[in-house]
Amino acid sequence: MKKLINIFIFSLLAAGCNKSFFDKQPLDAVSDATFWKTASDANLALVGCYNTGAGWKGEDFWTPRSMVYLDLMAGNGSEKELIPDHMTDGTLNSAYWVPANYWSNSYRKIAVCNNFLDHVGTINMDTTLRAVMMAEVRTLRAYEYFNLALYFGGVPLVQHVLTIPEANSVVRATRDEVWAFVEAELKAAYPLLPSTRPATENGRMTAGAALAILGRLQMAEKKWSEAASTYKIIIDSKAYSIDPRFKELFWQAGELSNEIVMSSQYLVDTYSHVLLQYLYPETYSGWHQFSPYNELVKEYECKDGKPIETSPLYDKNNPYNNRDPRLDYTIMIDGRFSLNGVAYVATPGSTSPDRFGKYANWSGYCISKFVDPGFSGSLTNYGGNWCLVRYAEVLLSYLESTLEAGGAIDQGLLDQTINLVRGRAAVNMPAVTTTNASDLRTIIRRERRVEFAFEGLHYYDILRWGTAGTELNRTFTGMKLTNTPATYTAYPVDQDGYYIMVNKRNFKTGVNELWPVPQSERDINPNLTQNTGY
Repeated sequence: MKKLINIFIFSLLAAGCNKSFFDKQPLDAVSDATFWKTASDANLALVGCYNTGAGWKGEDFWTPRSMVYLDLMAGNGSEKELIPDHMTDGTLNSAYWVPANYWSNSYRKIAVCNNFLDHVGTINMDTTLRAVMMAEVRTLRAYEYFNLALYFGGVPLVQHVLTIPEANSVVRATRDEVWAFVEAELKAAYPLLPSTRPATENGRMTAGAALAILGRLQMAEKKWSEAASTYKIIIDSKAYSIDPRFKELFWQAGELSNEIVMSSQYLVDTYSHVLLQYLYPETYSGWHQFSPYNELVKEYECKDGKPIETSPLYDKNNPYNNRDPRLDYTIMIDGRFSLNGVAYVATPGSTSPDRFGKYANWSGYCISKFVDPGFSGSLTNYGGNWCLVRYAEVLLSYLESTLEAGGAIDQGLLDQTINLVRGRAAVNMPAVTTTNASDLRTIIRRERRVEFAFEGLHYYDILRWGTAGTELNRTFTGMKLTNTPATYTAYPVDQDGYYIMVNKRNFKTGVNELWPVPQSERDINPNLTQNTGY
């Protein structure tokens, strides 16, 4: 895919240097009347469908910062300027620019996909190749519609290029109608897509990617048996496997891992992204924009596979010791993380630029996942890809769907799913052995939270589990500041000595499960109704 990105950019630049190009076509668009002629045109247009924007682009369901935002909205942490926090703190309204951007960026991509599907049939080209391309674009469009309906409920279901008057008068289809369309599209697309692709096509849609999106949809709809069957097709394809590594999956070194089912593609100097600028602590020239909450930290089990509430290995005075290795792989903790020999220090009163108390919204933690020690360039010019779906999700979702469908759970199934995820060499956590439905449900949900932290899945999970109202109505906590909370006065702490964050989440149950339809869209199109409570 990165090769195709280069081809796309080079072609546009070459066209821009051709005098006849300016003579024949407008400067701000490619004319449909003159473009759709050859298979090469179709290929360029296909790359345009994959284009989600590089650099500072955000608020969509593809770019790294946007996906981290979703996890922060869902209570895994906070952002220094509270941008994602406001989505679930009780202040969300229809004028807020964040959901408006998710809406508009999704429809911008849908419009590009619709344009491709409306025109590619006119090209005289290999019919099999065209069918594969169309399946890719239908999958891309389906992914957009799945997410739009997940977060906004009913949305306009636009399947062709519209005139301006048509676009400004569309009405909302119901969520059920949108998801029925998504399901039909994905079921039609995946048989036409290849199971695997060569490295030069990394990032292009595969059968596994289409099925993984379909599985998410079916789980959101609680179609458990169907979801289990969908995920089983991916598993039986043997196209993917669990990587023995963990940290490296999120570095450039892991871009071609056989665990990655679907990803957004980036290329340094050409089509890069800026997540590392937001992510890195100030010690390493970043902005330390994101602060994980201690409620996420508590979810990581001890090395014996037991939660901190029951493990004899847990020491409340040294709470970060003897924990699941993914804790340190995911979250920077004062004195436990270093990058190229420089330690992360958040100790209050220290001279560290990341010292606790410098900003009211800092928890004392920082995100270590995605910090790539092999990268030495500008933090605003990172070319590492972004994982959207991993095989670990396929396995955990298959197990959850089987459980919720009332299917048989035995040790063999556990070993083929959750224990493969926990048992990767870099993690090596004890195997799960319980087959009790209630206990296993708790374990699966905890496993998903720690395995996929900051990858953009947790909001989806708490919405479909129906736990958002509970998860997001609380005051969160940060790093441990003292072992003697009863006499500690420097900062507000809870009974265990963890910092009490100043900003509370006040998720409005019955309202905030859906985002508001942007008022800017309703000002243009009065046919768009608003969600309840906004």
